[in-house]
Parts: sequence; C-alpha cells; structure tokens
Amino acid sequence: MFRHPFTILFLFASVWNLCGALFGFFNTESTFELMFNQQLNDPLMLAIYQGSWGTTLTYVIGYLLVARNPAKHYGVVITGSIGKLGFIVTLLKLYFLGIAGPIVFMIVMGDVVFLALFANYFYRLFKSQGSYSKAKEARA
Repeated sequence: MFRHPFTILFLFASVWNLCGALFGFFNTESTFELMFNQQLNDPLMLAIYQGSWGTTLTYVIGYLLVARNPAKHYGVVITGSIGKLGFIVTLLKLYFLGIAGPIVFMIVMGDVVFLALFANYFYRLFKSQGSYSKAKEARA
C-alpha cells in the first residue's frame, strides 16, 4: 500500500503541523492568547505572528511531498528539522523568560518526538544508501 516505510511518519508530521497551523493562522489572536497569556492588540505583531503560522502551513505541503517519496525529498526534512529545532529552542526560551505559558510544552514535546523520528529516518536512509553503494560496488 505505501511505497516507503517512512511514508506514514511524514503523513503524521503533515497532520501535526496542519492542526497547529490551521488554528494559529485562522484564529491568530486566540492562539496568541493561549500561548502567551496576553491579548494580541498590535497589528504589526498580529501580522508577524500570523505569518509564522503561515510558514507552518508550508511545512504541511513539504511533509506531504516527502510522504510521497521519502528517499528523494530528504532536503525538505533537513529544512523541517532545522525549523523544528529552532521552534523548540525559541518556545523554551520564551517559557523560561516567563513570556510563554505551559501550553508550549505540548508543542515542544510533539516537535521533540518528530525530531527524534526524523533522526531515525536519516539514520536508516543513509544506512540503506550505504548498503546500496556497497552492493553496487560488489557487482562492478
């Protein structure tokens, strides 16, 4: 049914990002208030915050692309992993500065799980490519 063992992982990654992005992009003020325990009244901050959720929507598309062919689109996963790591660090920093509320831990834990699963994907992908190269050299 699925062409690659990691297809399901990237379908779930897409859904994870879609859940956050839909709420954050289309209900921006409420999302901000939920995460930071304050109202979002500044139009510039609103545009920037909504734009960051718009970026998350692009990850949805990227992970769907990867789900179709995980061995080919590893560059998207590299970019997504860097984004997840940056988001984790930023949210934790905001929490420890007293700016973000405890709800960020749910987001952080989800992204940590995906980051670990992505690391496993890279390990297995590059291990299998090494095996492929060795088999190809043995036949030559």
